[in-house]
Amino acid sequence: QVHLVESGGGSVQAGGSLRLSCAASGYTHSAYCMAWFRQAPGKERERVASIGSDGTTSYADSVKDRFTISKDNAKNTLYLQMNSLKPEDTRIYYCAAVWWYPPTCLYSTDFPYWGQGTQVTVSS
Repeated sequence: QVHLVESGGGSVQAGGSLRLSCAASGYTHSAYCMAWFRQAPGKERERVASIGSDGTTSYADSVKDRFTISKDNAKNTLYLQMNSLKPEDTRIYYCAAVWWYPPTCLYSTDFPYWGQGTQVTVSS
């Protein structure tokens, strides 16, 4: 049984920082690809960043140079360091993972496993 559990969300003022964590369990080997997505009420879920098993990363243009995705394979934990936060970053953030070769690591449909989400609120 695969479980992804996010933590680290909260409220912060614009310009501040937060670090999200996602603890994965249920597989003995590292995921092929893991990612962070975010979603606002009534909006589609959008990809924030993804990281492959080889450490290759990619980011949405809206967060490039502000957010950093990383993972600790020994702890089976995914991280998202968010700096210079803006009010428009206010969303529910979800981690996602796949343990086999997907079509890409870019779309929500590539990921069968999801966490429950953690709220990030940035005030101006």
